[in-house]
Amino acid sequence: MARQTAENDTSENIQLEAILSELRKHLPWMIGAFVVIFAAVFAATYFRTPKYTASTSVLIADDGQSKLTGTQENAGPADSPTIDSEVELLKSNAVANRVVTSLQLQNDAEFSAGINEVIQGKIDAAGGQPKVGDELKIEAIADRVMGGLDVKRQGLTRVIKINYTSTSKTKAAKLANAWAKAYIEEKIATREAANQQANGWLSERIESLRAQVEQTDRAVQEYKIRNNLLSATGSTLTEQEISDLNRQLASVQVDRAEASARLNTARRQMQSGSTGDDVGEALKSPVVSSLRTQAAQLSSRLAELDAHYGPQHPEVIKAKNQLADVNGQIQAEIRRVISNLEAQDQIQAQRAGSIAGSVRRAQGQLASNSQAMVKLNELELQAQSVRQLYESYLDRFKQTATQSGLKAVNAQLVAPAAIPTDPSSPKLALSLALGFVAGVFGAGGTALVRRGMEQGLTTSKDVEGKLGVKFLASIADLQTTLKDKSGKPLPHRYIIDKPLSVFAEGFRNLRAAILYAPNVSPKIIAVTSALPGEGKTTTSVCLGAAFATAGNSVIVVDCDLRKRSINGIFNQSPEKGLVELLNGEATLDEVTKTDDHTKITYLPLSVNKVPNEDIYGTPEFDNLLELLRKRYDYVILDTAPVLPVADTRILARKADFVMLLVRWRKTPARAVEAAVDILDSARVTIHGATLTQVNINAQAKYGYGDAGYYYKEYKSYYLQN
Repeated sequence: MARQTAENDTSENIQLEAILSELRKHLPWMIGAFVVIFAAVFAATYFRTPKYTASTSVLIADDGQSKLTGTQENAGPADSPTIDSEVELLKSNAVANRVVTSLQLQNDAEFSAGINEVIQGKIDAAGGQPKVGDELKIEAIADRVMGGLDVKRQGLTRVIKINYTSTSKTKAAKLANAWAKAYIEEKIATREAANQQANGWLSERIESLRAQVEQTDRAVQEYKIRNNLLSATGSTLTEQEISDLNRQLASVQVDRAEASARLNTARRQMQSGSTGDDVGEALKSPVVSSLRTQAAQLSSRLAELDAHYGPQHPEVIKAKNQLADVNGQIQAEIRRVISNLEAQDQIQAQRAGSIAGSVRRAQGQLASNSQAMVKLNELELQAQSVRQLYESYLDRFKQTATQSGLKAVNAQLVAPAAIPTDPSSPKLALSLALGFVAGVFGAGGTALVRRGMEQGLTTSKDVEGKLGVKFLASIADLQTTLKDKSGKPLPHRYIIDKPLSVFAEGFRNLRAAILYAPNVSPKIIAVTSALPGEGKTTTSVCLGAAFATAGNSVIVVDCDLRKRSINGIFNQSPEKGLVELLNGEATLDEVTKTDDHTKITYLPLSVNKVPNEDIYGTPEFDNLLELLRKRYDYVILDTAPVLPVADTRILARKADFVMLLVRWRKTPARAVEAAVDILDSARVTIHGATLTQVNINAQAKYGYGDAGYYYKEYKSYYLQN
């Protein structure tokens, strides 16, 4: 686990080191870009005309305004959407137009300069003149005035801060205060317009509802009349009639029961042998009472007369007759009382029957009315709902009518703007920071652009990663290895003269890579490149010198028919060479030459005209290669570049080892990739690639991933001139 952590840390360090190496590569350009951009941004931001910012604050209070289309007033605190809406209102053109009009900014040269051209442009864009007079001019100036405005909400509070920036400190304060005032006036005007619009709409609606109320009330009354559902105290006439009849029926039934009881009692008394004297009704009769009084008096007188005169006396007989007459009258009166009781009983029975019949008729009418009441209730409910709606709109109309003309709004100015004393811009610290940030980004962008523009290959990882070819060695640019830059030694002689130099060591590394290449025993080595000027001839000759100093016999064959570069290296102009040898015009010994200093044998091309025929695909050339294979330990073929010439494809197939040269950071990677594709299509195996003309000092700075990156650590092993 600890080992894995260490590996991860190492990987992170490697990535950081690679980034730093990449930055060092472009450091001069980055420094230049940083200085230029920093100076430009700093000058542009710091040496501007000073501007002053004045600030005022507006508080959005609790809104108690009635919502005209709602059912209740909004008395809660302003929420975030409400505050944000007020911020947008502050930044609206309507408020800006008010500010322009109130301060007469159309006469201010700062805002009106060139405004006619702007207006004409708007007219042309609209295809005509949609507005006349100063209205279009005010709007155009308002657009300019809004350029100095900044409106922000203070955190999560209900305070909105209005900042206005201008080159004039007095004008900044005046505009900030005017903006707050115009904002409040705009809210008042907006509310007034809303109230007026609501009043108009409510008036129309109320008139419509009033007509509906009258219509529904009329429908209810007409239906009551049609269905006999009139009432005076909340119930219908039929219900009142039934109630009265029920009360009368109950009273009559009580009276009849009383009359029946008196009659039945009198009959039972008479049936029991009573003469009627004890009948209750007779007892209460004043006539019977008077007759009984007379009877009592006559009986008393009769007793006296009978006792004094005897029963036969005329006065006694007269008194008896009178008493009998009175008793007869009493019996007659009792019979009349009983007859009257019978009549009263019959009358009460008839009354009860009549009232009961009336109740039954009224109940029938009530049943009919109950069916009609269903429709009546519906009509009354409809009339009630219309009336309630009418009353609610009437109340709302009274409220809006009361609010119309009120100047109170839910915003107030809490901190008027004062004239600023110090400019808000430019600021030295801000200008330095902007310049620094811009310089850093510019330097980074320069590095990215430079890296994107790089087309060459720098390290062994680039070679193997982009080309898919084994990396062999890096060959230093001889000039970069010299302490004395004035001289220009010949590379192939420098190897002999300075065998312990870094330049010589590069070819020894290349020789070792060729000798110990896996699965190949190289005798014939083909040196080629994608483009001209990548050091093929120099590399071929110096590689031959490396083999020669190791005691090997080696011959370098110039196979580039068009350049003949070996002649230039050895300062020769032979009349006979490779072509003449293949044509049978000369022998091998006649055309081969040996450099006395390096002991290199080389087979040049003559100065004669280049042949048109393909000399490398002939049996004569194959025979020459077999001869050279037997005579020398190693044969180095200096071939032409792959992209412009087809000869190399033929030569490479005859070689045991094919080496592709790539000029460090110069040869475009796409060109090398194209050369690799051409050789692959010709079924040529590329055994390795070599970076040539490497600036070892630069490679030591930013050639991360290559052995040359650590040149400073091991350069003491090499002898320098």
